[in-house]
Amino acid sequence: MKQLRRLVLYTSLSIAAVTFIYPFLWMASSTFKPPVEVGSLALIPHDFTLDNYRTMWARAPFGRALVNSTFVATTITLAVLVFGSMTAYAMARLNFRGRPALNAATIAVLMVPGQLTLIPLYTLIVQLGWVDTYAALIVPYLFNATAILMLRQFFLQIPQSLIDSARMDGMSEPRILFTIFWPLSKPVLSIVAIFTFMGAWNEVLWPLLVVREQNLMTLPQLLTVFALGGGAGSVGVSLASAMVLVVPVVVAYAFLQRNFIESMAGSGIKG
Repeated sequence: MKQLRRLVLYTSLSIAAVTFIYPFLWMASSTFKPPVEVGSLALIPHDFTLDNYRTMWARAPFGRALVNSTFVATTITLAVLVFGSMTAYAMARLNFRGRPALNAATIAVLMVPGQLTLIPLYTLIVQLGWVDTYAALIVPYLFNATAILMLRQFFLQIPQSLIDSARMDGMSEPRILFTIFWPLSKPVLSIVAIFTFMGAWNEVLWPLLVVREQNLMTLPQLLTVFALGGGAGSVGVSLASAMVLVVPVVVAYAFLQRNFIESMAGSGIKG
């Protein structure tokens, strides 16, 4: 009976895995197929070709857009990790007037839909003269309330004795944060980095509002303009451009998946 349950479990998991993985594998293989084969469900192309990628690179500046997306997403991720951890450390470990109000305000920010802030934020960007600049893409995302709260909750679990010992040794608060808290917080820092990078990388609506020059467009923005404007011309070219968008996120997750899984498992045990 036990072996039967295990067989049913593994069979169900295998079916679920194939259901989730097959569309991605089909998309990846279809980028190497000629137009007549794209409609086929086969994963291995009969006539392997790179024409879809050649056409994509020739019709739009995807190389420049890839550099822009990498720069913007990486800058936002690093800023959120640094500024978010500094804010979280202050909220978790420093005693100052108004700390409860700051905690409540941070939670309240999560209750406001991002769409409500688009118009006032865009007006501010225009008044600052930041339209068609990297600042318009980066500055609005330098602080992330979700990241702050996640880091704060993790920092509260670190023993106070470590902080007291470090202060007795003459360590400053920034040094305590970056030399003691950061090494102990690698799992949560990894999960914050993954979510922040993915969010910044996949952002489409905001870049469409503040960037009009093609040499400043991010990859999702250029892909949207490319596909909706009819620049792709075929399904294979559209899938090739989508693969260029997906691969960096998959690679980033592959590097950080161990810490990501450890963080999720640890949260489940503590909860």
